[in-house]
Amino acid sequence: MKRLNIILAMLALIGGFTACNEQLDVVNPNNQTTYDFGNTESELQEAIIACYNRIRLEGTYARVGYTLDAVRGDEVWNSSQQWYLDYDNLNSPGTIGIGDEWPWRDNYHVVNRTNFVLSKVDEVDLSDDAYNEIKGQALFLRSLAYYALATYYQTVPLITDYASYSDINTMYAANNTQDEVFDQIEADFAEAMNILPSRDEGGEWAGGRATCGAAAGYLARTLMFRHKFNEAYAVLKEIIAGKYGHYELVADYGDNFKEDTENNAESLFEVQFLDFGTGGTDEEWTPVNISPEATQGHAVESNFASQQLGSWGDLAGAPWLYNLFIAENCTDGRLDPRLYWTLVTYEPEYSTYTGLKTDAYPNGDPRSNTIYEQEITETPLSNNAQGGISIAKFTNARNNIYSSITNGLHCGVNLRLMRYSDVLLRAAECENEINGPTQTAIDYINEVRSRVALEDLEVADFPSANALFEQIANVERPKEFGCENGRGIDLLRWGFFYDSDRLNQLVEHGYYKRDGTASTEPLTAENADDSSFKYYYKGHEYFPIFQSTLNANPNLVGNSANKNEDNGPAFFEKGYMVRPVVDLN
Repeated sequence: MKRLNIILAMLALIGGFTACNEQLDVVNPNNQTTYDFGNTESELQEAIIACYNRIRLEGTYARVGYTLDAVRGDEVWNSSQQWYLDYDNLNSPGTIGIGDEWPWRDNYHVVNRTNFVLSKVDEVDLSDDAYNEIKGQALFLRSLAYYALATYYQTVPLITDYASYSDINTMYAANNTQDEVFDQIEADFAEAMNILPSRDEGGEWAGGRATCGAAAGYLARTLMFRHKFNEAYAVLKEIIAGKYGHYELVADYGDNFKEDTENNAESLFEVQFLDFGTGGTDEEWTPVNISPEATQGHAVESNFASQQLGSWGDLAGAPWLYNLFIAENCTDGRLDPRLYWTLVTYEPEYSTYTGLKTDAYPNGDPRSNTIYEQEITETPLSNNAQGGISIAKFTNARNNIYSSITNGLHCGVNLRLMRYSDVLLRAAECENEINGPTQTAIDYINEVRSRVALEDLEVADFPSANALFEQIANVERPKEFGCENGRGIDLLRWGFFYDSDRLNQLVEHGYYKRDGTASTEPLTAENADDSSFKYYYKGHEYFPIFQSTLNANPNLVGNSANKNEDNGPAFFEKGYMVRPVVDLN
């Protein structure tokens, strides 16, 4: 009997364990994994939103991922002489996280999430419209990330298969050549361009999302980086003709840098941030922070704005850029309004301007010497110790919606990554590369100039393609896009680092003073304190791959910056040319 009782007790225990096991198999709906998520249209729509979230991180476009390219250019210098110094001087040793690691880390988070969506989208029963919208956005955002990676780090691993992440060995991916990465970028942008709706077709859905127009614009940028001017020009002309939706220049240049005029008729693509004070309280700097109470703003203002007014005061506009603006007034006698929206300088003229509508200020908005709700009588310092001209773009300096800067991820001005004016000036550049200086190229440029009431250019003033290129590269583009992300990439594609005359020109553009003033006078080797480009190491037009990343991945090797390797020979072997310096005076 005792033995029978023992057997019955054991059977009861076994039955109990079995019952418990059945209960433990229940899936917690609040703890899903990538294996059981993304199997419905609503889940894929959620996943796409998560992809957009990753382009708002520190290393993508919330701060350093955006500003690193600006400081790499010749119209911005590192006024704090600290955080960005190695990237301003183009000589990072590869051991500094801010530029060598953070953009790499955060852009690969975008790649990871978009690869997940692309691995699922063909398995879900979707309408044609839903399929095209979901896949097209994923392709666009993945290529946007790879465009940043390839133009920052040159040779990067190309990962397009989400299944690669399931095996630790395949995660240790090797470098691909820059051309291999750009081949994929071109293919993805081209497919997205053909399946996404236009901003007109998308209606409310398209507000803030990638559209076929955004994909077309970035495809043209990618093609031009590789000097495929005929192919790029064909795409640009289609954008201008309205094939991918209607775009036009907004009447007031300043509408590209305000909270209340975002996603306007000029914007092909912009990164969305919540207006100041409308987000949460947690600052989502890195991918590991997934707080539902994120501020959902950016910290570009914290870098660009004046330290006297509360910012970090890291970056300043170059005196060269200021003097480009001063060299040419509008047809109504006023200063170029792009100066007002690009650099925070005190100009006596601003205090005399009225609210009357004129050629230069067509909306009649009063321009004044009030910034951050404070009246100024002199140009505020970018950095209290070093000086410099603070930057107005993508800040609220000119919008006057608050009186003091809140450092961190709080500014709500959307970053317009591509505007229609870029389409027009790129079309002019392609026309000039293919056919030389023509009236067609001049007309594209004059459309941009007329918005700010500058006199029309005449084709007779440019006797050669070299002369018109100089006007586009070193007058029209810096005045239209000064202090924006993209100038550093322009210098790469033009090959300015591989020609001694062009490199000397960059040194001249980059002159600055560290004398604690907001220097606006023209600077030369005799009266300047320094120039960032004097310290350029060969190969460091790209940023080095972070040494810790190289140590962790046995299949990854350093790029030209890690090796201090001259990229000039490879540039010219492709048949690319560097246009000679032309004196336009």
